[in-house]
Amino acid sequence: MDTIWRTPDELWQLVETILEREYPRHPHDRRRADLRCVLDGIIYKLRTGCQWNALPKEFGDDSTVHRHFQAWCEKGILQKIWAELAEACALAGQVDFEWQSADGSLGKARGVPKKKRKKKASGQTRPTGPKQG
Repeated sequence: MDTIWRTPDELWQLVETILEREYPRHPHDRRRADLRCVLDGIIYKLRTGCQWNALPKEFGDDSTVHRHFQAWCEKGILQKIWAELAEACALAGQVDFEWQSADGSLGKARGVPKKKRKKKASGQTRPTGPKQG
């Protein structure tokens, strides 16, 4: 099976029903971003590891994609999508649950204090021992 870069129609139908149920349109929204395009942008970002502001313009505004990604994570929508996809694939006999793996990536540790360094005396340094001549 090829790597998914764009959401296929069959997959989008499943995702769209989940989004309609879990992430309904606000009644006062004038316009809403194309959620299929947003999902494609999230897939692209997660597959490539690029920064949000490096998303190609074809996925829409990077801050819009990121905002939806944060909201979907906060509401557990991505987990619900994953669970329903895994269930649908399992029912179709497409998943071998004996062989599963997860990939994690390492990133810069945030919020870890740096060791405090002693300030050097400005100007001259202290001698470390007697001079040998």
